Amino acid sequence: GCTPSTGSTGESAASSAKPAPITASREPTSPAQDSPFKNCWSCRVLSGSGLIGAGGYVYWVARKPLKLGYSPSPGTIAQMVFGINIACWGVIILSDPKGKAFRAG
Repeated sequence: GCTPSTGSTGESAASSAKPAPITASREPTSPAQDSPFKNCWSCRVLSGSGLIGAGGYVYWVARKPLKLGYSPSPGTIAQMVFGINIACWGVIILSDPKGKAFRAG
């Protein structure tokens, strides 16, 4: 009789103690992660345009054999899609759709 009651008491105490530190540690972490981007518009421009350039390059390299008349393979199509995804990621960083970054001006 004692083992199940202490086990359940220990589990309930552990389960009630575990979520509090996790939520408490997550709350300060998210503002800390957002703070570099709030004040650094040039960082977002640099990283966003770099991703757009990288995605454009990946797409251009995949497109090159198609211009020479080769038929597209699944790997070539996947590379083109991956390049477009990288470029779209750069656009998202530049556009900041949720308005998390604060622009001075």
